[in-house]
Amino acid sequence: MSSVLRLGLTGGIGSGKSTVAQFLSNLGAGVIDADAISRATTAVGGVAIPLIHRQFGASFIGIDGALDRERMRQHIFADPKAKSLLEGTIHPLVGQQIAVQAKALADAGKTCLVFDIPLLVESAHWRKSLQRVLVIDCSPVTQVSRVVARSGLAVADVQAIIAAQASRPRRLAAADAVLFNDGITLRELAVLVAQIGRQFGL
Repeated sequence: MSSVLRLGLTGGIGSGKSTVAQFLSNLGAGVIDADAISRATTAVGGVAIPLIHRQFGASFIGIDGALDRERMRQHIFADPKAKSLLEGTIHPLVGQQIAVQAKALADAGKTCLVFDIPLLVESAHWRKSLQRVLVIDCSPVTQVSRVVARSGLAVADVQAIIAAQASRPRRLAAADAVLFNDGITLRELAVLVAQIGRQFGL
């Protein structure tokens, strides 16, 4: 995989990161969605379910056999150590699956692999394993309005999520390239992605 560019893609909630990932995929990049992989590990039949059952107990598994996300969220708020325990259970499994997908995409001839990782900046591990980092940026006001519109969450809840993520200055400081996705149309965003994609051989 020495000839494959490993590009990290990140941005705060509501930045439009997933849309940019799709545009990069359309340009020929191989996209690996860390969030989707993580969700799959805790879905019905997910590889993390037996481990979560053992670590936290049966009450954290829903009647459908998937992780009871709301119960786990409440537990983590009440016991900060639980977050580290959950991450210690899930993250190694996610890392294994990411490696599997990356190899498959490289073997299929993809020369640019995009690692769509929401918490990239928060993780020293990821920065060391990537050659470039593309940050999708927008104003906090835009973040809040987008997330409220799509999810129905209260403004205060969205602001709390933003506050829990890496700060905007910290994210920008980690970037090799920044795409400002604010006040533009999807068509204009697609043009910007195509332009910046040339830096990455797309």
